Amino acid sequence: MFFKQIAAVGLGLALSVSVAQADTWTLDGAASNLAFGSIKFNDTGEVHSFGSVDGTVAEDGTVTLGIDLSSVETNIDIRNERMIEHVFKNAPRAAISAQIDMTALDAMPVGDSTVMEVEGTLELLGTEIPLYGDMFVMRLTEDKVMVTTDSMMFLSTADAGIEAGVDKLMELASLPNIVRTVPVTLRLMFDADGTSG
Repeated sequence: MFFKQIAAVGLGLALSVSVAQADTWTLDGAASNLAFGSIKFNDTGEVHSFGSVDGTVAEDGTVTLGIDLSSVETNIDIRNERMIEHVFKNAPRAAISAQIDMTALDAMPVGDSTVMEVEGTLELLGTEIPLYGDMFVMRLTEDKVMVTTDSMMFLSTADAGIEAGVDKLMELASLPNIVRTVPVTLRLMFDADGTSG
């Protein structure tokens, strides 16, 4: 169990009114946020994030989300460098893919919201990890949709294939432990690229 969530990235992407339907959607990276936590010494928690995330939803409901791993922000420069080198192995990106039913979302009016379940795949360091979870989707305007996590989500470092990297972080920082279940939250804002009647 892990990213019980991001797959849901595509949830709201497709929302459109019955009169005008968005053909494609693009993630507003500046208004979006992908954060994760870490716990050390059993009781010391810290919040981290990625500064650069991009994504699109195609006309057929294909959702893609890209994460710039080098944009990880832990609020400590040396830790950022160690995360990039030892946990992410200097890989440039992680990717999430999912498929959503555009037709099922077309009827959502502006101001309405719903909770939806989405399945997808996270590709990280050559490993494909199944994703699933509930997402809160809200149609803010005809051309803007917000997707957020609806409940607590967790990523297992073992499932993600980053156990060795976490071990290295512990060694370098002289830590007795780092909890191997990572809490994850996200806020995704999508803008319609165009509409068709």
